[in-house]
Amino acid sequence: MDANPSTWSEHTVGAPATDADGDAYRALSGNAAKGIAVVTAAHRGWDHAVTVSDYLSVTYDPPTMLVSLYSLSRIVEAVAGAGRWGLSLLASDQRSVAERFGEQGAPLDALLRQTPHVRRDPDGPALIAGALCWFELRTVATHEAATHTLVVGEVTAMGRAREFGAKPLVRFQSGYLR
Repeated sequence: MDANPSTWSEHTVGAPATDADGDAYRALSGNAAKGIAVVTAAHRGWDHAVTVSDYLSVTYDPPTMLVSLYSLSRIVEAVAGAGRWGLSLLASDQRSVAERFGEQGAPLDALLRQTPHVRRDPDGPALIAGALCWFELRTVATHEAATHTLVVGEVTAMGRAREFGAKPLVRFQSGYLR
């Protein structure tokens, strides 16, 4: 069956891409509903944390995940320097957590003081309390992709902080959904 031409739209990306191309991409890619998580790392005596929506399970054997981080952010340096990091998948009632760690330029001092968290060991990454589930990972590869660094991590520990069936925090069309 052919698509209805009256509802079909198309945007051809220029070479090089323009601001209009980026705006069109943001608008269209925002139609993907994505779960929200927080990436954490402890590096040089400081906690680092950032809200992300671009992560995925790569494989089950061995359990491996990938996260996309803005290359010029402190979290990339922290994850690389620490060699291990945490990924906490947020529950629908944790929007304030997502917003806190989604702010650019958040100070490192007392970054996690207002957010309940646990550590599996004193030098490990913080894991957000009340998250749907959490993963602790060891970095096995990084790949540069335009303005972002793709960090591949092998899961070294995982668990959940809520009962199965709890609802995730989801981002869709530039807003949070429950």
